[in-house]
Amino acid sequence: MSKINIKAHIINKKLSRLAFVCAGLLIVGFIIANTLAYQHAHAMMYFSDESVPQLRIEHLSLSQKLKTLLTGVKITRPNTNKKPSALGKNCKITHIPSDQNITLGAWYCPISNDKPLVIFFHGYLKDKSSLMNEAKVFMQEGHSVLLVDFRGSGESTASYTTIGFHEADDVTAAFQYARQHYPHDKIILYGQSMGAAAILRAVHSHQVNADGLIIEAVFDRLLNTVKNRFHLLGVPASPGAQLLVFWGGWQTGFDGFDYNPINYARAVQSPTLFFHGENDNRVLLPQALSVYESVPATKYFSAFPDTVHESHLARHPDKWTREIKFFLQSEF
Repeated sequence: MSKINIKAHIINKKLSRLAFVCAGLLIVGFIIANTLAYQHAHAMMYFSDESVPQLRIEHLSLSQKLKTLLTGVKITRPNTNKKPSALGKNCKITHIPSDQNITLGAWYCPISNDKPLVIFFHGYLKDKSSLMNEAKVFMQEGHSVLLVDFRGSGESTASYTTIGFHEADDVTAAFQYARQHYPHDKIILYGQSMGAAAILRAVHSHQVNADGLIIEAVFDRLLNTVKNRFHLLGVPASPGAQLLVFWGGWQTGFDGFDYNPINYARAVQSPTLFFHGENDNRVLLPQALSVYESVPATKYFSAFPDTVHESHLARHPDKWTREIKFFLQSEF
């Protein structure tokens, strides 16, 4: 064998080893990335009974963000010590059957049968008590209200969430229950964030024909809102966001890439009021506007300055109340 052939053989052997090592590293990296995504998805979707302090992503220190990326977070099951009497003296606890043998906890406050009943659906990591202040405004306007705990929250059964996908079944169950048990001719559905997305899916997938919708802080696509959370951590969104959406959906039985309120909004046939914060860093304003633009029915959009992903009533009570009254007077 000539010297040239010997050198070529040595080079080929080294390249083969390098390719083998690179392939091994890629496989190991793939396994690690998917394992971390699986664990993160499980932590986001399945609640713990332990009491763990919950911090917003933007309030985490650098070390806390790194720990969150590597180990995930435990999320305490959303609950409250508040009673329906804190909302009104006539308010009472009720229980609503949903699908998969799940029972939803709810508070019903009868005020008047002449005005539409307003059913409230809370956001991710919240329970029905988070919407008490919003409900009180409607009660002051003479509306009866029904505040509902999604599965996994408050007085409802189960200990998991699907960020609004299967919660659309809970919206449907609450709507049908109200139609059958309460003496109201018209029903308005009010949802914040996850609750807003669940309402739009219920309209699209379960033909929930409410008389009006109030949609607050809604995301356009599950993948986009997950990407936004990666950006808050200061890390690239891909491929982590895609892996998180895949494994989250796989664990709880739905296709996360097909969970898109922007598509559901096309089925809306009732008057709809949208609220959104101009500085919302979890759901960007253009993303919410794209959902609004997809609605073919009568619609209104109100943006709130200097407001992030939070209660718009708490931030701008006068503006929020004025917009609510205008919507009710215009459409009901």
